[in-house]
Amino acid sequence: MDLFGETINWEEKLQPLIEKYKGRKHPLEYQNTYQLLVMVVLSAQDSDANINKIAPALFEKYPTLKSLSKTDIETFTTYISKVRNYPTKATWLLEIAQALKNDENIPLTMNGLTALKGIGRKSANVILRETGQETEGIIADLHVIRVAPKLGIIKESKDGNKVEKDLMKILPKNIWSEIGMAISFLGREICRPTPKCEICLMADDCEYYRTHIA
Repeated sequence: MDLFGETINWEEKLQPLIEKYKGRKHPLEYQNTYQLLVMVVLSAQDSDANINKIAPALFEKYPTLKSLSKTDIETFTTYISKVRNYPTKATWLLEIAQALKNDENIPLTMNGLTALKGIGRKSANVILRETGQETEGIIADLHVIRVAPKLGIIKESKDGNKVEKDLMKILPKNIWSEIGMAISFLGREICRPTPKCEICLMADDCEYYRTHIA
């Protein structure tokens, strides 16, 4: 059912979007699971582009969790000082490094990841998707929070966990792994705050387009 009581086969309607973006790597330019974990924590309320910029020097200095676990917070913060809310994120990352010790100890389950400081469901879903694990949810980043209601899939909410929960109720599990990232890419590239509806492959099935543009 959509917002107006009509039955909509969202799996079918979203298929072109999934096919367009399926398997595309997340914009964070990581090389392994350790780097992905660190960059996901750093990227909260910051841009992927900014995290990509500081990453090379950071990972040259700290190539593994073990090396990160042995540093002090004063030295570490000099490498992430251009990241938003870096003092708190530095504390989280050092706690994670000291708890896990080695890269191979990084948990790859929702419960394992969300037990770590600074990792919520959105971050965990990104890590699970990027590492090819069995999906346990739907990525609900800022783009998904903005775009999914515009498409008409769910009602508007600023709460990422609620957006994820609502999407999980409506969308079948077999598309969970890819649909969050696909909607995110749509929001990054096409469905911007000033949307490019004329080139959007979802226009024919989009509630915003139907009520505001067409």
